[in-house]
Amino acid sequence: MRIDGQLIQNLIIFSAAITASWISGIIIRRWFVWSLHRIAKKTTWKWDDIVIEALSKVILQWALLIGLLTTNHFLNLPPDIKVYLGRILHVLVIATVTWAIARICSEMIRVYLSGIQEEAHSTSLLVSFSKWIIFIVGALMILQTFNISITPALTTLGVGGLAVALALQGTLANLFSGMQIIATKQINPGDFVKLDTGDEGYVVDINWKNTSIRTFSNNTVLIPNSKLADAVVTNYYLPFKEIAVRVPVGVSYNSDLEKVEEVTKDVARETMRDIAQITSFEPLIRFHTFNDFSIDFTVIMRAGEVVNMYLVKHEFIKRLHKRYALEKIEIPFPIRTVHMKNPDRQE
Repeated sequence: MRIDGQLIQNLIIFSAAITASWISGIIIRRWFVWSLHRIAKKTTWKWDDIVIEALSKVILQWALLIGLLTTNHFLNLPPDIKVYLGRILHVLVIATVTWAIARICSEMIRVYLSGIQEEAHSTSLLVSFSKWIIFIVGALMILQTFNISITPALTTLGVGGLAVALALQGTLANLFSGMQIIATKQINPGDFVKLDTGDEGYVVDINWKNTSIRTFSNNTVLIPNSKLADAVVTNYYLPFKEIAVRVPVGVSYNSDLEKVEEVTKDVARETMRDIAQITSFEPLIRFHTFNDFSIDFTVIMRAGEVVNMYLVKHEFIKRLHKRYALEKIEIPFPIRTVHMKNPDRQE
């Protein structure tokens, strides 16, 4: 069986290039990652770690592709095959570069959002949007590699875009509403919100279609972004997390109100210190009503956040009831005095 010498030469060149590129890629990746990790340890930034992590995953592929591109010039192949092979290798280079840039950008967005939101919650809409933009740019570059003019494609997309927009009005409304919600920063992942529908809970994520909220019962409520943008929303984390806790109290008309105020403030301070770890706020007592059977007032305290409000109320009521019993301060039962006239009685 006769073997073509040119074929053998091409196989030897190809095998040598693959082997050399593979070994070079492994050496470069180890040296590159080791060197950059040493530099990254000297900084407090998280962004350099993201870049190193992304590049370390494509260095070997880049070494192989560069080796194959170089080898393509030395192979004894027909010109047409060399041209198409070169284009395919260029496409692979563009694809890996696009993937690396998309990964770096998406992770940087995650780090940025976690830094401004105090808790590491992701906003998948921004992450997905950034990835799609980068992938679209990469796809257009690939089309240019094959000498495919993108102008007719863009024109077709522009004409067809109107029909798509009409068919996907709801989807596009949710998409742009989600972008509006994120841009205004009035609702962020991790915030505790209450809607005018009565739904309340922690915002888990804002994606291209809906916003997910985790309720106290550990269920997830999915709200379309367009409806959320038009809803009346109370954000308990803006402008800050601390929340006022109001507890209505009533005491007997026979009570010494100065003593009542002093004792109630003392219990409120103790509750805030032990339960909410708040010592800087002075509790307020405001008398406001001469009721049928009691003098009513409101105790105003602070809780660290909205979910702690219920525990603060719980402990305050228990401690106040016990303290009033010790101080002989009466919390009256609802009573009503009725004066009856006797029409037969003569004055």
